[in-house]
Amino acid sequence: MTQLNKSTLEFLSELDKNNNREWFTENKPWYQTEHEQAYTFADSLLNALKEHDQITTVSGKKSLMRVYRDVRFSKDKSPYNPRWAGSFSRAKPHLRGGYYFHIKPGATVIGGGFYGPAPEDLKLLRNQIAQDDQPLRDVLAQDDFKNVFGGLQGDQVKTAPKGFDKEHPSIDLLRYKSMYVFRNFSDEEVLSSTFYDEAIATFLALRPFFNVMTDYLTTDLNGLSLID
Repeated sequence: MTQLNKSTLEFLSELDKNNNREWFTENKPWYQTEHEQAYTFADSLLNALKEHDQITTVSGKKSLMRVYRDVRFSKDKSPYNPRWAGSFSRAKPHLRGGYYFHIKPGATVIGGGFYGPAPEDLKLLRNQIAQDDQPLRDVLAQDDFKNVFGGLQGDQVKTAPKGFDKEHPSIDLLRYKSMYVFRNFSDEEVLSSTFYDEAIATFLALRPFFNVMTDYLTTDLNGLSLID
């Protein structure tokens, strides 16, 4: 299935309004139907991505995040996540980063990047950017890239990361702890016959960003490969 049904967003909307175990139990068959459709849609995305990139995620089902929330350490005790979300990982060590989709009424996004990279990877990224940020800036400044994604997103430190001067000319990039981009979609766009194609086109628009970041992560500061 490459087109989402109206019932997909209707279920998520109802779950958002009735985020409790009683409603969910009563509507478990509806959940199961929509969950199977989400699997199928994710499988379609995965199969298309594999034609363009090396992906280690084995199936659409494995890509999906659980609907059940871990509320142990959260003030919000709502037991369910009213969205279909999943990610596809690129092959390591020579490729890095991942693709992400999040389908939710009024808040659907497609994109990807580097969310919560390992400390050693983040350190290398910062060192590479501090030494030469131009390749990354060139990608972020491309009209095609900006038209799809806007600007870079991700959590940032408030001043400067440890070991870097807050007056460093690349400090706007060095502050990032995660680096990713998203494209927003309206509900009308999500339910259109072109959404699947637009989702794939959005994923492919990430490649210039991935190429630069992968180069940063697989070479040392002298430009020598870190991959055996």
